[in-house]
Amino acid sequence: MARSMHMRRPATLASLAAELGVSRTTVSNAYNRPDQLSPELRRRVLETARRLGYPGPDPVARSLRTRKAGAVGLLLTENLSYAFRDPAALGFLEGLALACEGAGQGLHLVPVNPEREDVAAVHRAGVDGFVVYSVPDDDPHLAAVLSRPVPTVVCDQPRVEGVDRVGIDDRAAMHELAERLIALGHRRVGVVCMRLARDRNDSFAGLERQQSAHFHVQRARLAGLADAFGTVGVAWTDVPVAERFDHSSACGAAAAAQLLDTDPELTALICTSDILALGALTEARRRGLRVPQDLTITGFDGIPEAERAGLTTVRQPVLEKGKAAGKLLLGAVDHGRPRQIVLQTELVTGSTAAPPRSAEERWFGP
Repeated sequence: MARSMHMRRPATLASLAAELGVSRTTVSNAYNRPDQLSPELRRRVLETARRLGYPGPDPVARSLRTRKAGAVGLLLTENLSYAFRDPAALGFLEGLALACEGAGQGLHLVPVNPEREDVAAVHRAGVDGFVVYSVPDDDPHLAAVLSRPVPTVVCDQPRVEGVDRVGIDDRAAMHELAERLIALGHRRVGVVCMRLARDRNDSFAGLERQQSAHFHVQRARLAGLADAFGTVGVAWTDVPVAERFDHSSACGAAAAAQLLDTDPELTALICTSDILALGALTEARRRGLRVPQDLTITGFDGIPEAERAGLTTVRQPVLEKGKAAGKLLLGAVDHGRPRQIVLQTELVTGSTAAPPRSAEERWFGP
């Protein structure tokens, strides 16, 4: 005999209430306000719901009724995999997730392609507020976020008037690192930096491009270097800066190669991220250069891989950044003025920085 194809209709809140002989409010409270019921009554409601196949209150209908989505949106202007591939982004994401967990909120990732201007994902996101993670000041997705009537917190960049922000003093942190290199005797340096704007540039970045960069974190780090080296008579226009659009160790290696091919006499490569610096280390080894005897290499971020490599770098508290951004957003009230949280950094003196070799040492050395 053929099996019947008829399926039992799923139970509803009303049919479950009727089965139990209680009000629909009682059933709803078992899911949404359990403190309103005795443990025994709530257990009976949930057991009957499982037996009848009741899936629980419709979250979409609930959000329409309460006008709350129960989730924080994270705007990340990178492909989704970047959040789980980049160690600094991953640390920030963990911190934000911890803040959301503590407040009983979900986390909705809103990744967007950095080379497209489709803002539909921002408008579709069912969230109660946004954390914007490190985007350029002319990003259309940022404009879409700010057009929505929900609280917003920016992490790192950009600085937006009237919007809460969490970050570090990038200029001061990079200035401190430069002072360390200057004290070691370095004057002939090259820089590997992350993207400065939304247009792709995988080559040298001149002074005008640096100073007009829409990614103000990179602009601030370069300015910190320029300030420091200027105090010892190094003209920043003479310092080569190699920009890379994609943030990967392979790009760091390619940029290092470009700098060393252009000027083999460089004594130090200063990278604006640890990922780029790790790539520069790989390129130095490929060329048979010893670090730091032949070439000093520094980074920025303080990721675990950099620590394992002994990289001289600036450590920033990425997990605390995420926590602070989440708490700032979830505790948002009409406070009348934007709040700014500036976290502290730490200069890490690793094994990849040393005084430059003299011309004689380079000539007669191994």
